[in-house]
Amino acid sequence: MFTKDQIRHFQSLKTPFYYYDLKLLDQSLEEVKKHGLSRGYHIHFAIKANFNAEILERIRQAGLGIDCVSGAEIIRALECGFRPDQIAFAGVGKTDEEILIGLNHNIYSFNCESLEELRVLNELANREGKVANVAVRLNPNVEAKTHKYITTGLHENKFGISTDKLPQLFRLLHDLKSIRLMGIHFHIGSQIRDLEPFRQLCLRTNELQKEFEAEGFHLQHLNLGGGYGINYEDPDLEPIPDFKAFFDLFSEHLDHRDDQQIHFELGRSVVGQCGSLISRVLYVKEGVATDFAILDAGMTELIRPALYQASHRVDVLTSSKPEKTYDVVGPICESSDTFQRGIRLPELQRGDLVAIRSAGAYGEVMSSGFNLRERVKSYYS
Repeated sequence: MFTKDQIRHFQSLKTPFYYYDLKLLDQSLEEVKKHGLSRGYHIHFAIKANFNAEILERIRQAGLGIDCVSGAEIIRALECGFRPDQIAFAGVGKTDEEILIGLNHNIYSFNCESLEELRVLNELANREGKVANVAVRLNPNVEAKTHKYITTGLHENKFGISTDKLPQLFRLLHDLKSIRLMGIHFHIGSQIRDLEPFRQLCLRTNELQKEFEAEGFHLQHLNLGGGYGINYEDPDLEPIPDFKAFFDLFSEHLDHRDDQQIHFELGRSVVGQCGSLISRVLYVKEGVATDFAILDAGMTELIRPALYQASHRVDVLTSSKPEKTYDVVGPICESSDTFQRGIRLPELQRGDLVAIRSAGAYGEVMSSGFNLRERVKSYYS
């Protein structure tokens, strides 16, 4: 993954820091273009995965739009050159101020997640003398087969309008005059490696589209969300997800009308593998059952392992000694500040460099100042 010249350069830099392989990002985007955009699909990058300006510039140049979940994300997208008509705005708890940001910038679509949100959006749009484009986010009750914290398409999840509310939804949509229904929207979860849940989503979408048509609604677009996962265990084996298989599945199983647009909101699958968190060993502490490799990076730089027991590969960059067993931990005063437990690594000593892989998504964007830690820098090549 890393050349000797890169490692020598890393040794000269203050750690920890995020490193982005822009060549790999460009290759991933080429695959998205080849298998997604070339079919006429509209793809919005989920900016919540990574809002680094250098990353966003490449994504914009590749022809992707943006999926936002906050007003500040809309502003960041506009600042980075994305057009308002490329922006979809989702999120289960949009504030009035955030809705007004979207309205005043004439964004492409509000992905609305409750009946009350539709009423509020209609009221605000009417007050502003506008008509808001809307895609109604439905909860299809499809099991994503992923971690419970990143499952979003089941009835017990807070996201989307449950399908038992469809009669109320249809009546409301007919009554709201400052709402223009553009489509229906789904997102069933994140880090989905098995394609079967996406097939089930297609079948459920086909059923629901017929229900909307029976009520007199013609849908200009279907938004299938994102959630496609990456290989955290062995990123070098699969540096780019199989976008062909992903988009082929929707081409095969989704029934769309000839004049209908198909939208996706990919995040992790586009940027996850291009980023690493580079850290230095502060101390090696002998334990009873295992030794601890204490790094200068912690949950403040990559919270995923602490938040939902995510596993990231740890590569040692500056040691080729025989392997020993370590718990790889950070310096934060929380027991959950642990990257890996009981893994075999080349013997470590103070000052060794390690790379925590697959940190391009939900790394930098979720960093925090806990323990009054400084935000760390990003580097590119």
